[in-house]
Amino acid sequence: MSTPTPLRSFIGGFGLSLPVHALLLLNGNVFGISGFFHRAVKGNLEALAGVSGLFAGGLVIGILEGSNKAVLGLEMRQVLLSGFLVGLGTKMSNGCTSGHMICGLSRLSKRSIAATATFFSTAAVTARLLHGSTLNASNPSWDWNLESTGKKLIALQAIPLMISAFLYFYNKPKSDDAIPKEPNILARRATYFNNGFNFALALSLSNLIDPIKVLTFLLLPIHSAFDPSLAFLAMGALPTSIILYTFRGKQRPTLGGLWAIPTGGEIDMKLLTGAALFGVGWGISGVCPGPGLVNFGRAITSGSDVRPLTGWLSAVAVGGLLG
Repeated sequence: MSTPTPLRSFIGGFGLSLPVHALLLLNGNVFGISGFFHRAVKGNLEALAGVSGLFAGGLVIGILEGSNKAVLGLEMRQVLLSGFLVGLGTKMSNGCTSGHMICGLSRLSKRSIAATATFFSTAAVTARLLHGSTLNASNPSWDWNLESTGKKLIALQAIPLMISAFLYFYNKPKSDDAIPKEPNILARRATYFNNGFNFALALSLSNLIDPIKVLTFLLLPIHSAFDPSLAFLAMGALPTSIILYTFRGKQRPTLGGLWAIPTGGEIDMKLLTGAALFGVGWGISGVCPGPGLVNFGRAITSGSDVRPLTGWLSAVAVGGLLG
């Protein structure tokens, strides 16, 4: 039985928008976790820093929770299939829930709108077919508390936020006419790690790292097990992300380098096919790249589900290499 947590999910969703915006201002990059992962597999050091930040956040979350909470209650073949489809699909469609749903929708990108509609639809159908008869009715009493862990996660987020603020104000050009500077490689990598860590904390607060929360949301209101928590996440994340992107200022990364935010792009069969495959993989397990990395770090410190999460991430890597 899943208990709706509207307050945690809303505040967590708001928290997700902050590292997304920080990476945009400082590095000029989209906070697309599947992109981080696929580039990290091929040796990109900035992407590896982002992946490491998400993993490190998971380690801290595992310490805070201090329990052996299982994440994936699936057979290994289902875990591997889910990971492979998530890896292949996100590589083909160039994005996942973070890159398309949060970052893309905040830019009102037509490609991201199409991708999000596609992967959400296939995920909902898959979740209904595979889990519709096994998940119990949700708790009619909503939990409006943050509890001690939630409060600690909010307090911890202040640290990476202060680091991002320092990097921004310390490196901000003195005038708008300043000549674009060379990339500050060390600071850019630190920014990836710092905001990956911050994003992990917000993911945990929002409960998006809990596959049951995801699957019960994907069952939609027509099912008795439906949990609306992730709708509150979207209400916290999307309006804030849209406002922050709209008032982003000069399209020039504070830490140097190229402004790498996609503009335009065609809605083609590769995008839609990839998004559909990703949705199926997501609907099988309730896990997408960000929560997968965070839960892996969490598993290391809690001692639960290390093997299936290792298998899932390995399958994501293989799918990405073939995509």
